[in-house]
Amino acid sequence: MFEEEQEPEFEIFSALLFNSLKAITFMFFISFAMINRPADTGKVDPKAEMLITVTWPDNNTDDVDTYVEDPAGNVVWYNQREAGLMHLDRDDRGMFKDVILFNGKEITNPLNQEIVSFRGLEDGEYVVNIVHYIANGTAPLPVKVKVEKLNPTVRVIYYDTLNLTGTGDELTAVRFTLKGQEVINVGNAPKSLVEMTRSTDGKDGGGSAAQPAPSLDALTGQPVGGP
Repeated sequence: MFEEEQEPEFEIFSALLFNSLKAITFMFFISFAMINRPADTGKVDPKAEMLITVTWPDNNTDDVDTYVEDPAGNVVWYNQREAGLMHLDRDDRGMFKDVILFNGKEITNPLNQEIVSFRGLEDGEYVVNIVHYIANGTAPLPVKVKVEKLNPTVRVIYYDTLNLTGTGDELTAVRFTLKGQEVINVGNAPKSLVEMTRSTDGKDGGGSAAQPAPSLDALTGQPVGGP
């Protein structure tokens, strides 16, 4: 009597395609859910509360050192790269060994920069000094010093250019006091941190006078002069 109506082929194809997409989507979500979350063990989150950056002209062979004292009397410098909560991230010795290896070739790094970072802060006075450890060029040497407090927002506490006049010259760039989140008493009254590191009652642990580090030639790295 009545013939069974045939379902159009394109509708069958559309149904098959739709079901296939649903199956693929389902398997994707199942696979995604089974992926293990990476473990947090061993994860290191770098943290810095304050940064001190000291720079001098590129390709200059002079050696400039950064000294920083915290409220507890700890001093970070090239011979004591960790002190209290402070860390000397980079000790730049001018152009001495200032090369990087790239594609098997040594390339000179022209940047002269030292960085001191703070992992934490405590209330009290901080002192930032720069020292002309070795002068090979014509004085004065312009040195830029920047102090930034990073948290809760970045704030530049100090930024200026100082002129070092020759080997052994030490300048106090800035002294400031932290009181909670406030920075007060910003100044630059001179205070020798080099003398502190060489003091007879210094923290060398043996009760004897701490000896000054020998002068080094900026190109060869060898000691020069007398003791």
